[in-house]
Amino acid sequence: MSLSTSQKLKVELHGHTALLTIDNPGANTFDTESLPALKALVEKLNGEKQIYALVLTGAGEKFFSAGADLKLFADGNPKTARSMAQYFGQAFETLADFRGVSIAAINGFAMGGGLEVAMACDIRIAEEQAKMALPEAKVGLLPCAGGTQRLSWLVGEGWAKRMILCGERIDAATAERIGLVEEVVGKGAALQRALELAEQVGEQSPTSVAFCKRLVHSGRNIVIGAGLDGERELFEELFSTEDQREGVNAFLEKRKPVWKNC
Repeated sequence: MSLSTSQKLKVELHGHTALLTIDNPGANTFDTESLPALKALVEKLNGEKQIYALVLTGAGEKFFSAGADLKLFADGNPKTARSMAQYFGQAFETLADFRGVSIAAINGFAMGGGLEVAMACDIRIAEEQAKMALPEAKVGLLPCAGGTQRLSWLVGEGWAKRMILCGERIDAATAERIGLVEEVVGKGAALQRALELAEQVGEQSPTSVAFCKRLVHSGRNIVIGAGLDGERELFEELFSTEDQREGVNAFLEKRKPVWKNC
């Protein structure tokens, strides 16, 4: 059975572990093909009783994932914003609710939606050269796939504000110090370490793990549920502003944006 419906998501099975590689050159971005494919893949894995863990990584050495392709938002179309926000939300929330244990092997830049997909995983292993950021406000957008909610939950409000409101990019060592990632390893070692953790998962009762994960998530899900809906609503609302169009197009044209605050 083919698990992935998209060539941009490569799947390999290693015993009780499914290895998913985001493979969309050159920055492993997500789009209208790969996001529904991610949702469908996780739903399939939920039905595969022999799969206990899911490891997620990026193809190549530079990018884990750079998130959305900003060319999609250049025309400022609210319908595009609405559909993309829904695609992102549905895919990443399905991943967050995966029956087993999900582990992100962050092997390079994790930006915007790329960091949000890592935060939707249960555990994050980062290579020492990895950089992480939620830079959406620099281009007139906002994190619409759980970033404002999950980052705050993981690292606290202060660091979430530094990263989102100040556009601060952090390195792997800082990410480990503030609790965004659980472990930092050398260059090229994240995938192997993630697979080792996935093997440890295989030594546990998968039923017990699923029940424990549900309980760990229970309080968090109540708190952030409304916020996840709010992200998508306000993301679409941004597309009625001049700053959204200016920010995205300035990025694509490689120039500094001129904000009008309207």
